[in-house]
Amino acid sequence: MRNVLQSTRHCIAIIISAIHLEVIRMKDATVSARVEEDIKTEAEEILQKLGIPVSVVINSLYRQIIYTRGVPFSLSLPRELKAADDYSHAELDAKLEHSYNQALRGEGRPADEVFADLERGLSY
Repeated sequence: MRNVLQSTRHCIAIIISAIHLEVIRMKDATVSARVEEDIKTEAEEILQKLGIPVSVVINSLYRQIIYTRGVPFSLSLPRELKAADDYSHAELDAKLEHSYNQALRGEGRPADEVFADLERGLSY
C-alpha cells in the first residue's frame, strides 16, 4: 500500500510539474491590441464575474483559430442598410415604435454619444 501511495504522489508531482512548465511556456509572448475602452471594460467585468482571466480567453481564441484553421465565428457584412424611404409606412412605424419603447425603458445610448462615435469613425 505504501508503494502505491508513493507512486501516486510521484505521478501527481510529475503532472503538477508538467502543468507548471506548460503555464510558464505559454506565457512567453505578448499580445497588444487597441480596443474601445467601453468594450474592454464591459468584457473584463463579465470575465471577472466568471473568474476567467483575459489571457485565458485570448489563449483559447488563438487555440480555436489553430483548431478550426480560421476565425471560430462568422464574420460577415450585414445586408445593406435601408434608408427611411425604403420602408413601407407600416415597417417604419413599427421600427419607430420599437425605438420609442426602448427609450422609455432606458435602453440604448444618448444621441450625443452616438454622434460623437460616428464623427470619430469618420475622422481620418
